[in-house]
Amino acid sequence: MLTRLTLLAIAFIGADCALAQSDVSISGETTEGATLELPGASRGKFCIVALAASKKAEPMLQEWYEPAYLRFVAKQGLFASEHEVELWMVPVFTGLNKTAFGPVMKRLKEEADPEIARHVVFVKDDAATLLAALGIKEKDVPYFFLFDRIGKLVHQEHGNFTVEKLDALEEAMNE
Repeated sequence: MLTRLTLLAIAFIGADCALAQSDVSISGETTEGATLELPGASRGKFCIVALAASKKAEPMLQEWYEPAYLRFVAKQGLFASEHEVELWMVPVFTGLNKTAFGPVMKRLKEEADPEIARHVVFVKDDAATLLAALGIKEKDVPYFFLFDRIGKLVHQEHGNFTVEKLDALEEAMNE
């Protein structure tokens, strides 16, 4: 289901933050070449944006992604969410990684599961501005930002995966 390439592409995404601005808008390009604004594209549904800005975050993001996808998108398993949720992976290429943008997008289109590739949005905005808007200081851990149905940033989790952190994302949807 989840290819290593997909998770590798997602791994360039990133950060360390507190709930920064509640009006964050992320402009990006899909693998089909369309421009998308998050969380606006998910209006009416909860929106989870997965970010990691370094290769060091890749293993932790891999631990997060499959359980989050199965619970919130595929709705499989004992703890499948009842909420309508869109889960987006948003690669943020910074520093020397900026040169990887084109090749990673191309490989993702060619090799990844199309359902997964459909949920990847490559950032078009200035990475430093986006990371600052989200309050991200550390790039070596993955972050999951939860936006409510109207696009307000309401919760975030970061670091190593735990079921408790995944539960906390869902609990924030109940508030």
